[in-house]
Amino acid sequence: MEPTLQGDIRGVLAIKPFRKLWQSMAFSSLGDWLGLLATTALAQQLAGGDYAKANFAIAGVFIFRLLPSVILGPLAGVIADRFDRKRTMIVCDILRGVIFATIPIVGSLLWLYIATILIESITLFWSPAKEASVPNLVPRHHLESANQVSLLAGYGTAPIAALLFTFLAVFNSALASGISFFKSNPVDMALYINALSFIYSAVVIFSIELPRGSAENSGAQVGILRSLWDGWKFVGKSKSIRGLVLGMLGAFIAAGAVIGLARTFVGDLGGGEAAYGVLFGAVFTGLALGIAFGPKIFAQFSRKRLFGASLAMSGIMLSILALISNLVLAIFIVTILGFFAGIGWVSGFTMLGLEVEDAKRGRTFAFVQSLIRITLVLVLAIAPVIAAAIGEHTYRFRENVLEYNGASVTLLIAGIIATLVGVISFRHMDDRKGISIFSDISAALRGELGVRNTFAASGLFIVFEGGEGAGKSTQVEKLRQALEQAGEKVIVTREPGGTALGKKLREILLSNETGVIAPRSEALLYAADRAHHVESLVKPALMDGSIVISDRYMDSSIAYQGGGRVLAPQEIARISRWATNNLTPSLTILLDVPAETAFARFTDRDRLESEPLVFHERVRTTFLELAAFSPERYLVIDATESIERIAEQVLARVQSLLASRRK
Repeated sequence: MEPTLQGDIRGVLAIKPFRKLWQSMAFSSLGDWLGLLATTALAQQLAGGDYAKANFAIAGVFIFRLLPSVILGPLAGVIADRFDRKRTMIVCDILRGVIFATIPIVGSLLWLYIATILIESITLFWSPAKEASVPNLVPRHHLESANQVSLLAGYGTAPIAALLFTFLAVFNSALASGISFFKSNPVDMALYINALSFIYSAVVIFSIELPRGSAENSGAQVGILRSLWDGWKFVGKSKSIRGLVLGMLGAFIAAGAVIGLARTFVGDLGGGEAAYGVLFGAVFTGLALGIAFGPKIFAQFSRKRLFGASLAMSGIMLSILALISNLVLAIFIVTILGFFAGIGWVSGFTMLGLEVEDAKRGRTFAFVQSLIRITLVLVLAIAPVIAAAIGEHTYRFRENVLEYNGASVTLLIAGIIATLVGVISFRHMDDRKGISIFSDISAALRGELGVRNTFAASGLFIVFEGGEGAGKSTQVEKLRQALEQAGEKVIVTREPGGTALGKKLREILLSNETGVIAPRSEALLYAADRAHHVESLVKPALMDGSIVISDRYMDSSIAYQGGGRVLAPQEIARISRWATNNLTPSLTILLDVPAETAFARFTDRDRLESEPLVFHERVRTTFLELAAFSPERYLVIDATESIERIAEQVLARVQSLLASRRK
């Protein structure tokens, strides 16, 4: 049965420490979004009716929020790696809550700007500590779901805040006549809500059991400057991370233009505060939908491809938005824009969590966030200047009137830039070069990777997958011994080579004497072995009630011939499904190990092991993507752990599967 979003969310939120962290994030984000809306609206009001001053005033609010990251962003990431992350988050939340509460009490514009700088400086320490903690709270195969619900907490609350802000904008005067509290500016109430949300967050985080930062546990105490330099070197040497950072920077060039000019854009369309709230809510409603449903809708796609493509689509929608002169249609366009931005955002965060080791995760997230914030500061400073310089223009041609304003033209420029960066990022990160994305889209619409096994049997089919040198054979044997000691009937096999015919095919496929085999021929030979293997050995054993443990199955073909040989994975999958009559494993155990580490373990290399490192990196990436697409079927284990620890994790999952089957 296909996994559902509801099932994925329920699974990751069943992890109590993560659930508590998520609850605190959701409440504090709601207050923060409400405060952001109120302060930007107030800035526009204080600017009066001057078009240029309004743009500069709104930009000033965002610049003060983002400016601290220019200096403190990298340093904050190092602190997240070197100090207790839980303590860092608690102290930061308390400080933010107290400072927010002082803003309406002092009531000074100067203090508002000073407090904003202080709060955002503190946030720079809180964010990487939180981001680096999430991968330690959830299993690796739940990381994408954890990122989805985390981003939903951060951005899904924005539409709720927008609705609340719209309600206050429309009904504040009526409420003030009966409740004296509402006679004050709505900004004050938003700030008090913000303060309470941060105190609540600190209380919740205090009750969570969080692992301490891995750098502290490692025993390797290096200087802060060295830690910063290591983080920059890591980003620079990783092609995937470089492409990821490039894409995110392009996305936030567009985001900065939208954020800085949204209020002016709404005014140009004839809308007021309520319309601004609705447009703001529409953007983040789309963002929440993209985060929640995008990974499932586009489950068959490579995450690296999906990231660049979604950014390009966001840029295209922004360009269309700039040409729109109807407010209702603009709301519809920004919802679609937000949807694709949400897909790109969750894909990017998932790739960061998978690619970056724990010891450097905090500083890497901080570097990325710092670069993003610096980009936003620059765009927020430049976009209003461009919009103000262009100004408002009206041209009349007989009975026709053409109007264009600086906000629309600036948004169009940002949209074009975002589209170009999305295309460049797609090409830079494309892990399926030579294969048209349109063929992937066509295959996805046909549901090529969504077929499930309809074969009924009383046995259990367990498969070990992973790259060369991951230790599959060792773990297969350990699991066999444990299950047989428990009285289970176990059949151990492998691909290729599980049958007499398979042994001959294995000799052909893996022997160095065979030489080069055309990739499609290689894929068909593996499929031929698999078809005979399933019909003659696996299915009869499952019908007999045995537990079948196989060293490799069809996912290896998808990873090696699809990812490694750069054939179309959906075609490889379709051939294997046809060959096996859609027999799907009950559980697939992926022993994940960095390709470079595994590469060093090879001794006498066979034909596949002799492939270059980049081949094995593509294989590993494809395996991880397959696991992310079907988390209910996969158990992903760090294969660099001890043999005993890996065996314990495998046995625990298999025992759980056996227990549920017997109910």
